Amino acid sequence: MKLRELGRTGLKVSEIGMGCEGFVDQPYEQVKAFVDRMEEGGVNCIDLYTPDPNVRSNLGKALEGRREKFVLQAHLCTIWKDGQYKRTRDLEEVKEGFTDQLRRLKTDHVEIGMIHYVDSLEDWEKVKDGDVMKYAHSLKQEGTIGCIGMSSHNPEAALAAVNSGLIDVLMFSVNPCYDLLPANEDVESLWDEKNYEKPLVNMDPDRQALYETCQRLGVGITVMKAFGGGDLLSAELSPAGKALTPYQCIHYALTRPAVASVMAGARTLEDLKVSIAYEEADEEEKDYAAAFASLPKISWKGHCMYCGHCAPCPKGIDVASVTKFLNLAVAQGEVPETVREHYALLPHTAQECVGCGACEKRCPFDVPVIENMKRAAEIFGD
Repeated sequence: MKLRELGRTGLKVSEIGMGCEGFVDQPYEQVKAFVDRMEEGGVNCIDLYTPDPNVRSNLGKALEGRREKFVLQAHLCTIWKDGQYKRTRDLEEVKEGFTDQLRRLKTDHVEIGMIHYVDSLEDWEKVKDGDVMKYAHSLKQEGTIGCIGMSSHNPEAALAAVNSGLIDVLMFSVNPCYDLLPANEDVESLWDEKNYEKPLVNMDPDRQALYETCQRLGVGITVMKAFGGGDLLSAELSPAGKALTPYQCIHYALTRPAVASVMAGARTLEDLKVSIAYEEADEEEKDYAAAFASLPKISWKGHCMYCGHCAPCPKGIDVASVTKFLNLAVAQGEVPETVREHYALLPHTAQECVGCGACEKRCPFDVPVIENMKRAAEIFGD
């Protein structure tokens, strides 16, 4: 397993990390089996977004005697309330949740303290100037956390955080569909050090600026949603109209500026085994250029690219975000707790759609937006 420097933190993390999806609703024996497989395969970085007390307790027990072998990316602002996950900015709740996390993990410190889910500039301003950031810095000063991170899906909010100098690590969603990369991009030339300051062509400019700024300022990136919630691995669900392989998705993420580790959303030991096997795959198996080269020949008709051309909605619905959460739920065959919580935080949801059709007239890909809004309303409920 190759290790990479995590930006300016001084930490070395495995190229393949572990998301905590596989720990949820599992007995201790299964969690221990995951940790055993990670140790065997050299996976040393674990993301801990979920506040599920059983996950924390089982993992803490599984880490006994080998805690120092792992880099824990533990989240602040994520708590367990009324039997489910909740994001919070209430300082007392944040403190209580983090204290519980340390206790259940049987440790007195974590390497990364991740401020959880900052997806808007407004929220970033509140976090930046508020008690949560002050608390994070106090934890860092006392050595309870080694460095401060932030998770986000929004390149604009993430870039503001990176430029502030207040965070050392960014957890961000990175994959070829979210980035809208062209098929003929010369990846190797982008990774030549002399070209780090050059713009990455044919890419969303905000994401381009984010990745390059992270590289320039030494903010390490840990990747979530490398497989697009499963979409990219399915010919039926992928915006490309064909399936990419896990190796191609991982390799794409690892060839972005500043990326250090991909948090593989392994739900089974076999999933984890496949991701770890990336390290032994040959260059032909990892290469995504040929797959991307065919994308311009494939119609994007009917599949939302989250481009935003459907806006503005007369009811204020962020159609692209609603569709993104809908697609994540459909891909996983359920409504994951994070998707449900993020959807609930939208100021206007699919339930408010009046079916006027203005969005469909503006959509360059002929997406059946009204149908999607109806389906989202059914899946997510009130």
